Amino acid sequence: MAFIAFPVLGLFVGVWIDRVKRKPVLVGMSLIQVLTLSTVPVAFAVGLLGLNQLYVVALVMGTTTLFFDVAYQSYLPSLVSREKVVEGNQKLQISASAAQVIGPTVASGLMATLGAPTAVAADVLGTLAAALLLFSIRRAEPRPEGAGPGTHRDFFAEMKEGMRVITSNKLLWTQAGCTGTSNLGSNIFTVALFLYAYRVLGVTQGEIGIAFSIGAAGFLIGALVSRRVTTKVGLGRAIALSVVANLGLLIVLVANGATAVLVLGLAFFIGFMGVPIYNINQVSLRQIITPNRLQGRMNATMRTIIWGTIPVGAFLGGILASGIGVVPTLLVGILVSAASAFWIILGPIIKLKVQPKPVED
Repeated sequence: MAFIAFPVLGLFVGVWIDRVKRKPVLVGMSLIQVLTLSTVPVAFAVGLLGLNQLYVVALVMGTTTLFFDVAYQSYLPSLVSREKVVEGNQKLQISASAAQVIGPTVASGLMATLGAPTAVAADVLGTLAAALLLFSIRRAEPRPEGAGPGTHRDFFAEMKEGMRVITSNKLLWTQAGCTGTSNLGSNIFTVALFLYAYRVLGVTQGEIGIAFSIGAAGFLIGALVSRRVTTKVGLGRAIALSVVANLGLLIVLVANGATAVLVLGLAFFIGFMGVPIYNINQVSLRQIITPNRLQGRMNATMRTIIWGTIPVGAFLGGILASGIGVVPTLLVGILVSAASAFWIILGPIIKLKVQPKPVED
């Protein structure tokens, strides 16, 4: 439910985002999420919380996340010059990685002491803070091209133009193939992982939060060393290596007994370290080679493809775990995710040493 909006609405959202200013979308979606999340602790407090409500909350959160993410990635090129896009993405990844480290730790502590509804209430406060911070940005955002009053624009022609941006550019469609395949495998793995941790290893909710916090430290380190790694091995190789790092998740299979949490944390650390290196480089690449007027449609089409595989992977993870077992499903997920590197290795991206010259708007 949380990801179904991406394959269903992604292309439509991209056209709309290119017609409006992005900052109001970011603030508005954040406020809708605040209201949506607030219903969970309130309903729990009065004894009315049920699974159907959580399905609806997940659907609304996923839909607003679609709008937010497309606007978020399309907003950066209007805040900084194209030459500073990589630096901007690196700084965003560093701040995100700090949240990745702190968030699971806080969540597991709150769940263990005060219960899950309290953790959701904390999320409400964090999302509200995000909305206020976004609202505080003072840099003027240019009006989208052709967005003036009385302007006639063909919605479906613009949608097709956004799709052509991806299909006609080998750098973009190989990125889409790589990320989509990686997301498919990682979500097969994730479903099996929780079954493996809770049912096989006997890990508690609080302990899994600690393991994710250890792993998230790898996310932070990856963000900090991304530029150094890319400079040393080249852009294409850095992207490929960051995907192959998913093989580090195989360590979860040796987790056992008292060391289970530490082994899980180490596996996550290795796997997560490649995520910001991949994200910084590939997101910057697609922002740099796409004109600003097409950023929304490019990002939405990309999101439709790469996040459209997430619900498929989650569904397959459940089916496979029930059919062939949890451990074989873990293996399938890890291998599929790591195999996504072939999109980079066999395509034109592996030949790139540095980011290409930014395109003109």
